[in-house]
Amino acid sequence: MTSELLSALTVFVLASFVGFEVINKVPPTLHTPLMSGANAISGIAVVGAILAAGPQSWTIPVGLGLIAVVLATVNVVGGFLVTDRMLQMFKKKEIKA
Repeated sequence: MTSELLSALTVFVLASFVGFEVINKVPPTLHTPLMSGANAISGIAVVGAILAAGPQSWTIPVGLGLIAVVLATVNVVGGFLVTDRMLQMFKKKEIKA
């Protein structure tokens, strides 16, 4: 293994561990605002992936950019649907007489 790959793997493992621990400590009342923030970040990822997938020539980075566009778009749409559903739970229901 090269030192660059080892460094990248170390950062990935540490970031995964820290991310898991942070998410586990979030109380349920904060999940909806955090999901909205995550959706905004995913929206930025969609824009970056579109820029990466932009060139006309078909190369590996363009293919990876296309895959990133699809996955980030699914994440954004799904996140907004789940957030909307969670917010519907807090709305007062109308009583029909």
